[in-house]
Amino acid sequence: MKKLLQEAVLERRLVCDGAMGTQLMIAGLEPGGCGELWNLTHPDRILGIQRRYVDAGADCIITNTFGASRIMLQRHGQAEELRAINQAGARIAREAFGDRDGYVLGDIGPLGAILEPYGDLPAADAKAAYEEQASALVDAGVDAIIIETQTSLDELGLAIEASKTAGAPCVIASLAYDLSADKSFYVTMMGVFPEKAAEFVEKKGAHIVALNCGTGMDMTGAAKVIRLYRKNCKLPTMGQPNAGLPVLEGGKAVYKQLPSDMALGVPDVLAAGTNIVGSCCGSTPDHTRAIRGVVDVYNRGN
Repeated sequence: MKKLLQEAVLERRLVCDGAMGTQLMIAGLEPGGCGELWNLTHPDRILGIQRRYVDAGADCIITNTFGASRIMLQRHGQAEELRAINQAGARIAREAFGDRDGYVLGDIGPLGAILEPYGDLPAADAKAAYEEQASALVDAGVDAIIIETQTSLDELGLAIEASKTAGAPCVIASLAYDLSADKSFYVTMMGVFPEKAAEFVEKKGAHIVALNCGTGMDMTGAAKVIRLYRKNCKLPTMGQPNAGLPVLEGGKAVYKQLPSDMALGVPDVLAAGTNIVGSCCGSTPDHTRAIRGVVDVYNRGN
């Protein structure tokens, strides 16, 4: 019987996949399109992307459901397909592993609105949206729920509670940090520091505390944040930094870090205590393959 993810990471370091959004654009998704709907309309393309990550050595595949909450899908007129989209995402990710063992992480992203009293979204509506999506993913058999790109502890807390209510076997709480102007510290858009996040996530009962995305978040930054996590909680950790720092080309942020260059930062991330290493914006299966190589060397020596 396969071990729970939070148990497996204590035995060896695991590799997660990389970016989905840029891969969808390469596959033909139009700007502003609903990539999650492709789980139903173009499942072969999603499967192709995720199989390439598996072939590159990913132990964990994140479902193509980042924006598949009711609140986000309503903006595309696809809210009625919520359960079908999420469950198809879980099936495709599982299929990507083929006969190999692997962990499917059901992806839940931010709701794209600010909670009351600072914004217009009632907490009850937010929690209901998270519970609905988490339930669909858990019922489809995901090995974990990963709550990604969070910047507010209030919203993150609701998502953790919803995932636990849905019966998720493992809950991963991942925040997005930005590098300060003087490049001396990392903090979320809503003013959350890694130390506070670590304490909060552990208290809320999540199983793994993580980081992903964020302005200026590369492997070096991930190592810094992971060290703060480790000092402030006892949970396993996960890091999904971007493919280096973006440059502006034609008004768009372009990530140019080569897989070999990203791999140079992986030993520091592992030394910091990261249990699962993946990548985020701008990364490709080649980046995953490069990470895999470094992690394999580490696992053999420990």
